[in-house]
Amino acid sequence: MKQTLILLALVFFLACSKKENEPVSLFNGTDFTGWHIDVPAMDNNDTVPSPFIVRNGMLVSLAAPQGHIITDKVYSNYRLEVQYRFAGEPGNCGVILHASTPRLLYDMFPKSIEAQLMHENAGDFWCIREDIKVDDMEARRGDPAKWGTSEGMLRRIVNLTDGSENAVGEWNKMVVECLDREIKVWVNDDLVNHGYDCTANEGQIALQAEGSEVEFRKVTLQPIEKLSE
Repeated sequence: MKQTLILLALVFFLACSKKENEPVSLFNGTDFTGWHIDVPAMDNNDTVPSPFIVRNGMLVSLAAPQGHIITDKVYSNYRLEVQYRFAGEPGNCGVILHASTPRLLYDMFPKSIEAQLMHENAGDFWCIREDIKVDDMEARRGDPAKWGTSEGMLRRIVNLTDGSENAVGEWNKMVVECLDREIKVWVNDDLVNHGYDCTANEGQIALQAEGSEVEFRKVTLQPIEKLSE
């Protein structure tokens, strides 16, 4: 009897552990439960439409007015997978990592690190009042005297590859792994950026409305204990 109880307890433990480590969808395909929208143009004008809608089970960023849709929860040590495509004209958008204080840059962008989705630049880092280091920093960021995280400073860190994105209209997959103060980014399975010594190790996750309509058909998060190679 004792052995049976031990076996059942082990099976229950393994089942729970597996469930806890499985990817969880952050978007339910129906509404924005678990998210909130931060768009300055909507603050004092009820007639301004939200740039974020649900369409055919997808989360859609309509590009304007500019702003963010932000998770209610704070996350750390995770693997985030985002599947996206530009619905029409290619343009700009981004995945915001370790977000905290809202509207800290240009009265728009939350304190964070951005993994860029801009067409032909997917995987660039943008430092938004948070900072991160990469190898070959000077070659990829420019004059060290101008590095910074605020308005007018060199905040962009160029990605490692060219040609990792699919053609406009086709689906792309971005995977971001954040562990402690390290961040890795893949686009369509190509490692496109790797940063370390980040000034933040947790925060909210956000998607941008900024420049072009983008459809998101998958936004999932999975806890991790180590980074992928």
